[in-house]
Amino acid sequence: MRAKYFSGRALAVHLALAAWLVMCVLADWWQVGRAFGGNSLSFLYAIEWPCFAVLGVFGWWQLLHVEKPTEDQEAARRDFEERMRAEAAVARVVDATLDEEDPTLAAYNDHLAQLADVPKKKLWGH
Repeated sequence: MRAKYFSGRALAVHLALAAWLVMCVLADWWQVGRAFGGNSLSFLYAIEWPCFAVLGVFGWWQLLHVEKPTEDQEAARRDFEERMRAEAAVARVVDATLDEEDPTLAAYNDHLAQLADVPKKKLWGH
């Protein structure tokens, strides 16, 4: 338990949460003041800041309870990645052995290659 809540990483996460909560409280206080001052949109923001604070607490909880993968999980991941690489290599070999290409597909691929070579006009910043 000590390593989970009092390690250097955990203390940094605690500090970040404290700063986040202070910021959320101050922002909420400011928005409530603006709302009662006549800015009706600030009522919505006054509701959002406590939601952001709850989201911060949720993130804090998740960061503290992330479990390191076990050796078995790491081995299973490595085996899976090796299988995926082998299957991809087999698929590449099979694709390379297929010399015949559908003429319709070849025409479509040529069309896409031509479209990729045409310079594009910027549509923003006019």
